[in-house]
Amino acid sequence: MARLRQKIAEFQVKSILPKRLFGRSLIIVIAPIVLMQAVIAYIFFERHWDRVNRRLARAVASEISLLVETWQTLPAGVTFDSVANRAARTIHLELAFLNDEKLPDEGPKTPFSMPEATLARELAKRIPQPFWFDAVTYEDYVDIRVQLSDGVLRVLAPRNRITSETAHIFILWMIGSSLVLLAIATVFLRNQIRPIAALAEAAEGFGKGRQFPNFKPAGAEEVRRASTAFIEMRDRIQRQIQQRTAMLAGVSHDLRTPITRMKLQLAMLPPSEEKEDFAADLTEMERMLEGYLAFARGQQSEAVTDVDIAQLLEEIRTEALRHGAKIDISVTEGLRLEVRRVALKRCIVNLVENACSFGRNVRIRAERRDVLIEVTVEDDGPGLAEEYFEEAFRPFHRLDESRNQDRPGVGLGLAIARDVARSHGGDIVLSRSAVLGGLKARLWLPL
Repeated sequence: MARLRQKIAEFQVKSILPKRLFGRSLIIVIAPIVLMQAVIAYIFFERHWDRVNRRLARAVASEISLLVETWQTLPAGVTFDSVANRAARTIHLELAFLNDEKLPDEGPKTPFSMPEATLARELAKRIPQPFWFDAVTYEDYVDIRVQLSDGVLRVLAPRNRITSETAHIFILWMIGSSLVLLAIATVFLRNQIRPIAALAEAAEGFGKGRQFPNFKPAGAEEVRRASTAFIEMRDRIQRQIQQRTAMLAGVSHDLRTPITRMKLQLAMLPPSEEKEDFAADLTEMERMLEGYLAFARGQQSEAVTDVDIAQLLEEIRTEALRHGAKIDISVTEGLRLEVRRVALKRCIVNLVENACSFGRNVRIRAERRDVLIEVTVEDDGPGLAEEYFEEAFRPFHRLDESRNQDRPGVGLGLAIARDVARSHGGDIVLSRSAVLGGLKARLWLPL
């Protein structure tokens, strides 16, 4: 139970933390500053400021207490004005005596704050007579009144004698320094995060078949090393693809020559059943050769363009209808994607041809799911057992035990389709169709 509570607490903490590197880096910079300033503020307010205010209030309360005793024991011949002048000159307190008056009926007119509360405590300790003070009416003074037997002694004490004004300067200094440090940290962190974001964008784009020719290493040394390693890896992959394509193009050329020669020689033979069988074999060889080349080529040389998914699927549907297929199509409006159009079309055509080969009715759906576009192709054929779903994508692998054995092909349709999908950063998965009962192929591509 304790471990479960710990995991729940960790999950709650992680859920409120920023998900991006910039936000987390900013917290790493800001958190120590905030913690340090919190400790300093605590020490300042709880120790220094409170002690200073208490001493100031104690001094003023002691002076007022002395003035009250002086007034009560004033010798004959000494006037109140002389005492008031001496107090104003020496201790900077303005005195006035209000004959036959009483303290105000309302309570102390003062806000609830630390300096005024400290003054109230110190006055209560040192003055036994009733007192009242007002810390609101005057901006620079505090009006303190003490009830005596024959009147009220009024004292105007300068506010800076009761509370320290350095607190406001200290708070402004903390806030100002924090804002300056935050601005500097934000600028520097953005400059450090930008190369990492560019590297992530280039890697993601390369996984989707897009090229970033202007991408260059930048930022800190570690980021530059990672960027350089990515560029070298990208170049190696592209060289490997180009070498493979060039090799297969040569193989295609070498194989097409004898096939063409055989077709010419076959055309010169008189008609016969053996000639028709031989011609069918040559046609099958050409088709198999095209399939091998298409799989190996991977359509990597095609440029990425903005494609209207609805238009592309309607084009595929029109071509399939010419061959007698029955296709029901449904596409969400406004689906557009930056892809290699010819490659994506070949991918979906392979899925549709596979569905048409094993079913009479085919259902195509395209819709947006969060940051993905999902295209599903379903048929009402015999379907596949779940254990064969992944095997169906293996190149040159045919599942004749569960599908039509007379179907032409070399087992590359689904392999080529998944290769195209993954080259765009997506994938294809197979499942059982809950609507038509046959096989369901789900193609998803990131936006």
